[in-house]
Amino acid sequence: MSSVTLTAKAIRRSLLAVAATSVATTSLFSSAVIAADDEKVERIEVTGSRIQRQDMETASPVTVISAESIRAEGFTSVDELLQAQTSMAGAALGSSSNNGSDGVAQVDLRGMGSQRTLVLLNGRRMVNSGSGADSSVDLNSIPVAMIARVEILKDGASAVYGSDAIAGVVNIITKKDFEGFQLDLNGSTTSESDGETGEISGLYGFNTDSGNYTFGAAYSKREGVIQSDRDWTEPGYSSYLPTGSLDGMVQDGAGGWEERSTGYDYTTSSYYQTPNERYSLFANMVQELDNDLVLTADALYTKRKSDQQLAPQPASVMLDVCDSDADSSCVTLTDAMTDAGISADDTGRVEYRRRITDAGPRIYSQDTDTFRISAGLAGELDINNGMNWDVAYTYGKNKAESTVANSINATNLSESVYANQDAWFSGDALTTDIVDDISYTDNADGGNEQHVISAGLNGDLFDVSAGTVAFAIGAEYRYESGYYNPDPVTVAGDSTAAQQDATDGNYDVISVFQEVSVPFTDKLTGEFALRYDDYSTFGKASTWKVGLTYEATDDLMLRGVAATGFRAPSISELYGGDTGSYDYLDDPWGNEQDSQILVRYTSDEDLQAEESDSYTAGLVYSPSYVEGLSLTLDYWRFKVTNAITRLDVQAGLDACYADASSSSCETFNIGSNGDLTNLTSSLTNVGSQDTSGIDFNLAYSFSALSLDWKINNDTTYLLNFEQEGIDYTNMIDGNFGAYAEVRNNFNIQAGQGDWNVIYSNRYIGEMEDLGTGDDVDAVLYHNIAGTYHVSEMITLSAGVKNITDEEPSDVSNGSDGGTVPEVYDTVGRQYYGGVSIKF
Repeated sequence: MSSVTLTAKAIRRSLLAVAATSVATTSLFSSAVIAADDEKVERIEVTGSRIQRQDMETASPVTVISAESIRAEGFTSVDELLQAQTSMAGAALGSSSNNGSDGVAQVDLRGMGSQRTLVLLNGRRMVNSGSGADSSVDLNSIPVAMIARVEILKDGASAVYGSDAIAGVVNIITKKDFEGFQLDLNGSTTSESDGETGEISGLYGFNTDSGNYTFGAAYSKREGVIQSDRDWTEPGYSSYLPTGSLDGMVQDGAGGWEERSTGYDYTTSSYYQTPNERYSLFANMVQELDNDLVLTADALYTKRKSDQQLAPQPASVMLDVCDSDADSSCVTLTDAMTDAGISADDTGRVEYRRRITDAGPRIYSQDTDTFRISAGLAGELDINNGMNWDVAYTYGKNKAESTVANSINATNLSESVYANQDAWFSGDALTTDIVDDISYTDNADGGNEQHVISAGLNGDLFDVSAGTVAFAIGAEYRYESGYYNPDPVTVAGDSTAAQQDATDGNYDVISVFQEVSVPFTDKLTGEFALRYDDYSTFGKASTWKVGLTYEATDDLMLRGVAATGFRAPSISELYGGDTGSYDYLDDPWGNEQDSQILVRYTSDEDLQAEESDSYTAGLVYSPSYVEGLSLTLDYWRFKVTNAITRLDVQAGLDACYADASSSSCETFNIGSNGDLTNLTSSLTNVGSQDTSGIDFNLAYSFSALSLDWKINNDTTYLLNFEQEGIDYTNMIDGNFGAYAEVRNNFNIQAGQGDWNVIYSNRYIGEMEDLGTGDDVDAVLYHNIAGTYHVSEMITLSAGVKNITDEEPSDVSNGSDGGTVPEVYDTVGRQYYGGVSIKF
């Protein structure tokens, strides 16, 4: 999609608009102006720095996505537009995540994990949100209708913003300084006439003599897409059958038993696109008070109702075998069973499996409420060198209620099998009484809460021969809490789903920070940041950042940044109750026949902070002999040590299989002969990441053939991605997503007067399948869009995504439908359109 790399001087705004932006985009606010030759010179904030500037050129690479671009290209959610960027990798949860997402949408910059990308709203932290005790922001809580622009800082920024900004920062700037009323209607559908989306939003704002007030509301709805409704989807067979199987054997219809030969196709009841419904209210205000004070505030409330759907519950129970006649606590193996080879194991038990289709598919539903309010007061000190101060408070709260309809109580199921052996072993449908006895609706609740108080001072320190030394200093207090309460049946371990314990915890942190900008010469400027954080959990962390910009010529600027960073362990990592996860794994012993194997996840209250080093070096070239052309080229590298991680379970399985005395057997609780009953993955601080690459951007605006043209091309070339010493460069897998060497987005616009047409394409290069070593085909998606201003009041837009209806590439160990839906388009061709009416 279209994006602009910040290289040019800032577009001038009115004093009030700049004040609004300045207050919102940093917790260190100045009055946005300084005295210079008795004139007011506007200063603005740039994501990645708290120092107010007269332009937007810094040492750090920042990409801006405008609201116009978002709407023109048909994005209806923040995660969609972010994950389309070439700087993203991995497999961030979003609308295509059906299994285990709980309906959340996240961003994964550089593929380093959503927890390592800091999300800001108007320059201030956004509360983590989801189903409870979450470690990342749910982007569903931020409606597209309120976005003025999105700024992506592709550089480590812990020295400026603190924890979580290891891979970079996404700063979402909301609409403000709006006057009038605007109504927007948008919708889309696929070429298969499903997966419809719809959105209606309204924006109202007015100016006073000394301020602006902007209010908005939005409603959106997204329908689901079933996997089997796409003809490229291969049936996904599971060994859990609706008729049931005993020790891998099924009835043959003639009173005997035979080996299981068929499977259940779970693609008929699983989603490629998950349903979602959102209601949002938002507001912004800027009010100038007496004595040159400025009061600002913004508020946001979003209710999300979302669903995911999986195949009916696969139930597996170990049944005690009777020595004689059956009673209420064991089963008797008939002669037909034993003749077929069905027998008890060493513990005197036999495994019974059944897909409980009689109860219906598992329907996961979430009802979440996210509320956030932020207010700041700013002013100017009455001294000669233009010192400015600010104080701000931000409060965020998220709560969620989650259900899973048609869940199965494993304890009741075992008792029912003992009491109704003929009904369970016959292969016939279960009676209503049996289904009612074993099924239930799983209910859970959770939430997150955040308080942030900050204060700061910034301005000019003194003049040197090359210019003015500017600074920003400040302090911040932040409190975070979170909880998650699973259903009592799940906590007790009676569910066929994995057992899970409750999570509850909190922490606080006190921080002080400073920045200095020093013009060493007319051409060379240095940027220096230092931050100190004191956490109630692990203790203290200090980070720094050094950036340099050098204007080699009027056309060429060189830039570079070196920085350290950290990420504090989250509440779920510190206090998370033990939980089970059915991961996609291969059992080298062959004891487990399914690709999903239960792994016990554990947390640790003694976890320490992650540490990181980041480096960027690049250039900005705007040749004076080609008007409208700008090029950027940046090398980047991020190294994370002491990373909080779960070690690669598949690697542990393989190592233990190769050597039964390997430490991996003990680390992962693997029993003798490959017993995976207690397979465990513990959080630990021994992880690492090392990734590097090159970003290239070309932007060119020109006039030709009586048309106005804009060309934009973004390329990311991944040089290396290693995690825990394993090289994932140019690999793809269902567990961790994709790390393509080459990603490219191309965009060309042509317009004249009232109309504009955009053609874009998105390229994901060929990769290697981690599971098989086979090549995974490259994909090129083509899109076209257009806008037409019917009048000053009415604007129409329409477009087609994935014009050629490209199929997703096959991945052997895909996360769903034989592919990775978070990486590839699994919905197919989409048509969209909208109308905007402004009064």
